[in-house]
Amino acid sequence: MIRRRVTVLGSTGSVGCSTLDLMDQAEAAGTGAFEVEALTGGGNVGRLAEQARRWRPRVAVIADPDKLADLRDAISGTGVQAAAGDAAVVEAATRPADLVMASIVGAAGLRSTWAAAGTGATLALANKESLVCCGPQLIERVRQAGGRLIPVDSEHSAIFQVFPADAPAQVSRLVLTASGGPFRSLSLEQMRRVTPEQAVSHPNWSMGAKISVDSATMANKGLETIEAAYLFDMPVERIEVVVHPESIIHSLVDYIDGSTLAQMGPPDMKTPIACALAWPDRLGWPAQRLDLAALGRLTFEPPDDERFPALALARQALGQGGWAPAVFNAANEVAAYAFLDRRLGFLNIAAVVAETLERAAALGIGSDHGDACEAALDVDRQSRGLAEAVVADMALAA
Repeated sequence: MIRRRVTVLGSTGSVGCSTLDLMDQAEAAGTGAFEVEALTGGGNVGRLAEQARRWRPRVAVIADPDKLADLRDAISGTGVQAAAGDAAVVEAATRPADLVMASIVGAAGLRSTWAAAGTGATLALANKESLVCCGPQLIERVRQAGGRLIPVDSEHSAIFQVFPADAPAQVSRLVLTASGGPFRSLSLEQMRRVTPEQAVSHPNWSMGAKISVDSATMANKGLETIEAAYLFDMPVERIEVVVHPESIIHSLVDYIDGSTLAQMGPPDMKTPIACALAWPDRLGWPAQRLDLAALGRLTFEPPDDERFPALALARQALGQGGWAPAVFNAANEVAAYAFLDRRLGFLNIAAVVAETLERAAALGIGSDHGDACEAALDVDRQSRGLAEAVVADMALAA
């Protein structure tokens, strides 16, 4: 039986809820026993309180300090300590645990992920921004603390499961698969009229709004390309993306002898979460089984760079190096939320990213902060300011 003491950063979000649900299912199946050290949420007091009552962590933290009183009232009598604010989230990340699930979305999760990386715990990483903004430094921090980093993105989890960590020279190429999102068959003219409601309706995966927009623009594959380069020490020239609408093959690893290994399964985030929770063992839970005969066929096609330029922009940023990947991430997040707020058209999301990358390069954006995490956050702040100015310029020009 798998036994773990777990902290979940971002427990009220999509990945956090799936993590706790999976732990429930594993306990019901008698294959796992979990103790929860800390739970943190953004602003959803009701959900966080419900989770705290079920799991009885030592501390429950709400990031919004104005909601501390509400949280205290909601968990009164449980014995669970209530706390609030960014500093409390970081403190929760450093509490003793076997595994920390880092699933806070966006740059908001960077400080807590960085803190968890220094504890020696297994870091189950679902926060893309931590890797994109300071990946090499984060990986080294985990190594020096004696911990282990396990990616939770389905694509990186797939590579992790079939990648020969003790013999990386045997690998010739990584292939990330992409569903293509909901708009892969639309014309450019149709894409100009895309609404936020359409963009968040993913055909295969259940995800949050911003991540769904990233899938629709394929910016997610750009971010994942950057992450894969850092996680597996692979140059961008040896990382490819292929569109696979069925989302059954989650990624592939090509070997120098011509062999290709793929990890497959139904599109369910609980599978890579289960991998992270139990590695190097396997966690039994009532998972959906793959029925290849029922599927009938699996299809593949190259990504269309004209309609989905975000992928090429991410590869450009990775090739440029330095702080360019962090600029890409910040600009994409600003643009995605501007689209969700109806301040920006769908096709202009990538345009904002491209213009922000150009302005950042011209200005020489950077940071001389000695701490890698704070330096990344400094660059993130500067890049967001640039991106907001670009969004405003495009709104005025529309």
